Amino acid sequence: MTGESAALPLLQMALRVEHDIFVIRQRGREVAAVVGLEHQDQVRIATALSEVARDLLRTTGGADVSFHIDAAADSRFHLRADLAPVSPLPDGRYEPQSGAVSRLVDTLSVSTVDGVTVVRMSRRLPASAPMPTPARLAEFRTELGRTAPSSALEELTVQNAQLIAALDEVRSQRDELAVLNEELAETNRGVLALYNQLTEELEETNRGVVALYAELDEKSAQLRAASESKSRFLANVSHELRAPVTAIIGLGRLLTDSASDPLTDEQGRQVDLIRSSAADLLGLVNELLDLAKAESGRIEPDLADVDLRPVFGQLRGTLRALATRPEVELVVEEPAAPALLRTDEVLLGQVLRNLLHNGLKFTERGEVRLRARQHGDRWHFEVSDTGPGIAPDLHDRIFEEFYQVPGATRVGGTGLGLPYARRLVTLLGGTLELTSAPGQGSTFTVSLPVGGM
Repeated sequence: MTGESAALPLLQMALRVEHDIFVIRQRGREVAAVVGLEHQDQVRIATALSEVARDLLRTTGGADVSFHIDAAADSRFHLRADLAPVSPLPDGRYEPQSGAVSRLVDTLSVSTVDGVTVVRMSRRLPASAPMPTPARLAEFRTELGRTAPSSALEELTVQNAQLIAALDEVRSQRDELAVLNEELAETNRGVLALYNQLTEELEETNRGVVALYAELDEKSAQLRAASESKSRFLANVSHELRAPVTAIIGLGRLLTDSASDPLTDEQGRQVDLIRSSAADLLGLVNELLDLAKAESGRIEPDLADVDLRPVFGQLRGTLRALATRPEVELVVEEPAAPALLRTDEVLLGQVLRNLLHNGLKFTERGEVRLRARQHGDRWHFEVSDTGPGIAPDLHDRIFEEFYQVPGATRVGGTGLGLPYARRLVTLLGGTLELTSAPGQGSTFTVSLPVGGM
């Protein structure tokens, strides 16, 4: 909206006497109606105009009033009313006597335009208002020019009618508010009843939860007692069995000694079977005893700085005799120096020996390999084999006591080696994990902190 037509005011008026206040109110309402403001906004801006006009007439003796259409930064148009006092404002400021004036319009301020101080107010036009093109503004001016100001009595009559309409609307809103308050009160009563019901149900649930926790505590104590009883039983039985089993092995060795009476071939074969079975039984008894010690917490790691190279050399030598299949190669890689780890050398050796023995037992061809690598503040020991592999859904189960993978019973074993190895690794402050898949072999990884537990 540009050009001289756009810059001209829609209407100009003079405020000099008391009667002019009524005229300004009437003409302000007419201007608001012509540019498209809704009825309530027409009343608001007319009321604001009359209040400001009354203040300026009292403090400055009057003002020149003009109406304009402005385009705002948000692309919306505003109806603006400027009231230029005929004499300076006190202290150059304007404070409306009624605090409601600023709430009747969108903006109310004191501005200086071309050296003239004006009190400026504005109200935003609705989106449905006619577009204020230059041609439309000319039509607005023509329409406003055809109307003449009414008398003070007529304007007062209009104001009274507006006031009555406003009172009716307030009364209607008051009745609606009363109905809403009653509905809200009813809703609150329902919410309160529901809250009380939920509170009672929650208290009942809490009592049930407390009872359940008490029952769980009792069951937990029973399980701990049962576990301690099992550990004591395993330890006692293992101790009791070791003596006769050791005696059987010793007697078998005496029977086959060259200083004893010679045995027939059949007798020698039977004695060898007795000694072999007794050795297997002694291994089972020792595993049960070790597991019982680990469960009861009677194994205390003796931490010291350990050089891994001698440990690996000892494992290579002692386990080479177990690699009896020519199709299986045992590979123990030498760790890179310096290979220092603070741990219990005996317990670490038992874990690695157990894992290597397990790999040799289940691998029919290929290799079983032990390697160690340091990654940051942890050592990782990997025992890998080219055996049949283990299905993913069995990875956790093989660490259960006495569990054996289906098909592994033909190889032998008790199912205690891996659970015992994991318990020892836990005592050393580390973890034991498995990576395996059917047909792809298995890799057991022991991770231990460099500085110990």
